Amino acid sequence: MRGWLRRRFDAAYERVLRREISGAPAHVAVIQDGNRRYARERGDDPSDGHHAGAETTERVLDWCADLGVAELTLYAFSTENFERPPAERERLFDLLETKLREFADAERVHEQGVRIRAIGETRRLPERVRDAIDYAERRTAGYDGFALNVALAYGGRAELLGAARDVARAVEAGDLDPADVDVAEIEERLHDDPVRDVDLIVRTGGDERTSNFLPWHANGNEAAVFFCAPYWPAFSKVDFLRAIRTYESREASWQRAKAERALALVRAFGSVEVREARDVLARLREYVPDGAEVDVETDGESRAD
Repeated sequence: MRGWLRRRFDAAYERVLRREISGAPAHVAVIQDGNRRYARERGDDPSDGHHAGAETTERVLDWCADLGVAELTLYAFSTENFERPPAERERLFDLLETKLREFADAERVHEQGVRIRAIGETRRLPERVRDAIDYAERRTAGYDGFALNVALAYGGRAELLGAARDVARAVEAGDLDPADVDVAEIEERLHDDPVRDVDLIVRTGGDERTSNFLPWHANGNEAAVFFCAPYWPAFSKVDFLRAIRTYESREASWQRAKAERALALVRAFGSVEVREARDVLARLREYVPDGAEVDVETDGESRAD
């Protein structure tokens, strides 16, 4: 009875959340934490928790397709994970190999045009996992409907350090002028193919930290962050929708803040001739959210409706 009531409540809450959400972030990045704790609390082996987490990953792919998310990055294996006990690490490698090949062969992956690619220091992984990565990337290389990035042997600091070293080598060789080092040059050296800026980071398992995950793409874009208590295997669609709602709320707040700053700048020109003030305002239009109207009165005062 309790389980039935819970399902009814979740279904109702899901409908409420869907009505509150008007769109979706383009790029969601997920830190899938809590697989081992989930298994431990049930008296299971850690590998059982990882298998349960893999099932959640498949559901999240469907939720992204349903909501219109264009890119998903999963933190599947960090550089710190190499420190885990050898037996557990090998079972993780087995699971990664199996799931990469399953995803590459799944009908829905091909129906939805999902492109799979790995990011990270993949050369550090066992050959069987590297072969599975190559298989998945080759099988889906021609698709552009949805981007699924799997972070394997990944560490954000190592990623930035590698890009910095690449730039230094190019400068030393005379192939790159230091004055030409810009955002585009760094991004080109982070990945073989571009990764969108991250709009939303989701972390399960109760910890409130981003664990060195996509620092360039998330911190540089001031991504919204959603922390939640459920372990990854227990992460539900309601949790996912709550994360999307957090992103939308943050975006609305950020747009309001930009509009307020723009209006403050316009008001600072109150003593300037109206024509000049209007010229300034025209250059600030990009900071005003859709639906807001800003005008400059003939006495030099501004108003927003």
